[in-house]
Order: sequence, then structure tokens, then C-alpha cells
Amino acid sequence: MDAKRQLGEFLQARRSQLRPEDVDLTTYGGRRRVSGLRREELALLAGVSPSYYARLEQGQSSNASAEVLDAIATALRLDDAERRHLHVLAGGAVRRRATGRRSAPETVSAAVRQLMAALGEVPAMVLGRRGDVLAWNRTGNALFAGHVDFAAPQRAESRPNMPLLVFLDPHVRELYADWPAKARAVVGTLRLAAGEHPDDAALATLIGQLSLGSPQFAALWADHRVKSGAEPVYEMRHPLVGTISVTQQSLRTERGQQVVLATTEVGSPSHAAMMLLTHSTATARVTAAS
Repeated sequence: MDAKRQLGEFLQARRSQLRPEDVDLTTYGGRRRVSGLRREELALLAGVSPSYYARLEQGQSSNASAEVLDAIATALRLDDAERRHLHVLAGGAVRRRATGRRSAPETVSAAVRQLMAALGEVPAMVLGRRGDVLAWNRTGNALFAGHVDFAAPQRAESRPNMPLLVFLDPHVRELYADWPAKARAVVGTLRLAAGEHPDDAALATLIGQLSLGSPQFAALWADHRVKSGAEPVYEMRHPLVGTISVTQQSLRTERGQQVVLATTEVGSPSHAAMMLLTHSTATARVTAAS
């Protein structure tokens, strides 16, 4: 995942999705041969030379200032998350990184384990930068992937991976009433991770596996969308307790991992369903222990 290439592909994808009328640009010359804005039109809007902007898209320049990047982001109508992603990609293009070095398996700190314990029965899981499940509590396991062994995250070589589950596991796919929305969020999160860790060989392998195994993933990945900062609400069709509307929120740890929490509105049918799931999980645990 070469950082310069990622930067160029991101700029090109965003430019192709803008039409002249979207940016109040008057065009002449009849039918256009390219989709979206031309390079010279985007350069005009950003206040940079066409040749300089072309070098950015072609991966031949990696010294754009923050001011230039902000001007390009404004011209492309990027939201806050996409603007940050652009700066991360540009920063990655100039940083020198060690390559060919296998990263150590991610681990959960003692502080995060204390947080998970303090959350009690609130469904929660800890995701690494590639979406690997590093830890989850019983209710989190039951909600997000109840068919997966609770102890699986403890084995680094066989940890569940949420992007793989969402795209390639029919059980998890069926959980989401609006699966395309969940799929877009997963791809957007991976896009951010790829920008922050362009030298992560395992992440590149995961993206390749998803692209080969899922045409939907391949199409979404080519779109270069990144995840917004909004907290998504999903309708989940759980096989044990029926439909649950949950808000998924993420907390970022000091190691860059994500603690994902699922909450419901107190007093709602979804809250009652979640309480039933919690009770069922606790009962099954006691039964198994006895």
C-alpha cells in the first residue's frame, strides 16, 4: 500500500465524483470525455498550478504544504473525516518507514481490560487496527458474533476479524437490516487504517483477501470513501431476541485500538431485547459452568 499511490488514487477518485455544476463551474466545449472535474479545473478551484496538481495525483510529488492540502480539500468538498485522511495520506507519502518487518501481534493493555470489566454487561469489543477482535465481553460476543467461540480472541493466530465476518460470513451479514450501510462503515474504517499504516503488510493482505472474496468490498474500496465521525445506528436482526436498534460508539485507546460499544435507548423495545440477550447469555454461562 504505497502512500504516494494511495494519495493519488484518493485525489483522483474524489475528483471524478465531482461535477462542474456541483462547484458552480461554468464549462465550455460540449461533451466531456472524462467523468467529474478535469485536473486543470480542480487545480483552478484549489489555486494551484495544473502541473503541480497532476504530479500529486501521479505520485510524483509528496511535499504539499498543509495550506495547499486544505485548499485542495475545500475544492473537493471533503468533509472533516476525509480532510484528515488527506493530510494523513500526504504525511505518509513523505515519512520514511521500515519495510519488510512483520509487526508483533496486537495486545490489549491492562487499562483497557479494566475498562471492559467496568462496562459490565454493556456489549463491547476491542478491535485492532485491522479489525481483529482482540477482546470482547460475553454480551458483545453474543450480539456481534454469537456463533464464534468466546475464547477465540485469546488466540492470536485465529482471532475473529470483523471485516471478514461482515463481508464473508453469512451469519454476521444477516444481522444487519441495512447491510450496505454497515459495509460502507467497515470499508471506511479500513481506508483510514490503510492511510495511517501504509507499511502494514498484514493489512494489505487482508484487503487483498476481501477484494478477491467479495465484489461488494472491491467496489466500495475503489470508491475511496472514509468513515465519518458520526455514531451509526443499526437495526440488527438477532437470531435469539429479534430486532434491536443499537447505537455503536467507539473509544480510541492509547494504542490506537477501538473499544466498540453497543447501546440502546432506555425504555425502548430494543432496550428490553438487549436485556433479554444479556440474561440469556448469563443463563447459558451458568448452565455451561454447572
